[in-house]
Amino acid sequence: QVYLVESGGGSVQAGGSLSLSCEFTKYVELSHCMGWFRQAPGKEREGIAAIDTYGGTNYVDSVEGRFTISKDKSKNTLYLQMNSLKPEDSGKFYCAANWAAVGGGCAAAVVGEFEWRGRGTQVTVSS
Repeated sequence: QVYLVESGGGSVQAGGSLSLSCEFTKYVELSHCMGWFRQAPGKEREGIAAIDTYGGTNYVDSVEGRFTISKDKSKNTLYLQMNSLKPEDSGKFYCAANWAAVGGGCAAAVVGEFEWRGRGTQVTVSS
């Protein structure tokens, strides 16, 4: 059974922090790639952070140094710690998983194309 459920979104002022969580089933934990993508109204999905089954992480340039992805296998939970938030970070954030590696790896930029995703949690950053 596959499910991913995000939580932790909300509203924050620019410069603030938020921490997102994504609970997933044990089956999803076996997937090779997991990550986060976001989507703002009228815009396409933007993959932002990924983690592979070995714990390797990568980020797109726009969030590098500000966001941190991590996974706790004992809790079947994926996290995204977001610091120094900017208004342009606003959008609906989704966690996603892909059974196999994509193009030989788990690139943050393609997380929006992963086969499994949750329903998302809204993040709003005001200036």
